[in-house]
Amino acid sequence: MTQQELPDVLEWIVPPIVGASLDKIRHIATLPAVAHKIMSLVNDVNATAKDVNKIMAADPALCARILKVVNSTFYGLPQQIASIDRAVMLLGFNAVKNIAIAASLDKLFRTTKIGSHFDARDLWAHSIAVATGARALAKDMRLALTDEAFLAGLIHDIGITIEMQACPQKFADMTEVLASEPNLAFRQVEERVLGATHESFGAALCRKWQFPLKLEHVVRFHHKPMLLPESDRVLPAIIHVADILAARTGIGYTRTVETVQVDQQILNELDLSEDDIEAVADTLPDAILETQQLFNV
Repeated sequence: MTQQELPDVLEWIVPPIVGASLDKIRHIATLPAVAHKIMSLVNDVNATAKDVNKIMAADPALCARILKVVNSTFYGLPQQIASIDRAVMLLGFNAVKNIAIAASLDKLFRTTKIGSHFDARDLWAHSIAVATGARALAKDMRLALTDEAFLAGLIHDIGITIEMQACPQKFADMTEVLASEPNLAFRQVEERVLGATHESFGAALCRKWQFPLKLEHVVRFHHKPMLLPESDRVLPAIIHVADILAARTGIGYTRTVETVQVDQQILNELDLSEDDIEAVADTLPDAILETQQLFNV
């Protein structure tokens, strides 16, 4: 595919089966109202930390979870933070917004076993692992998007949560096929059984939630980041690498990952070497354990 052809891949219409599935589970596929309000504040140039604090007061449980993350070694702040407005002042609107969304996502993974080969809690564990790896990669690359990379890692496979809740029997059938035919890729079986992949389901959910386009790109292209125009590749490519590193640890549901080798073209795109990613891989298991404790995995 030439560079001139690449932008065409961004022209995308939600497949009918995907739209119908989102409608079917409308009551489940929602973010808390508080998270939506915080997202809108991020784009308001007149918003203040006190505005965020006022919104968060409506959801004390979410507020407590955010402060738990903020006060962990995850951020390594020199003092304990007792209020959301103080967290905003120290970390910024975007960081607090991303933490709020991350702290709200686990409800989508509460459906447990479907069939005998899939447990949503394993998918959440894998998502936590990818998020941890993505944050570590972004930090090592000295990119100012560590929080964004973490959230992107959490949501990269979020389309699977739509599949399992909207089409539970077909999803169970799909996991049976995957178990009996280990050489088949997850996306191949999705197309065969459901008529669409988790990339499409997840991207449609991102659009419904009015997430930034860069997060929709992550969800649609984390298996194939090089299909994107060059200016849009970095975050999806980071998630692609983190997905592979997380799969190597064996933590959680890893059947979605199609290779354990990182393509040299993607390493070049990120200006990373094999030694760079191995350094992240060495620290990943302990870092994942710490993140799991934060998110009650």
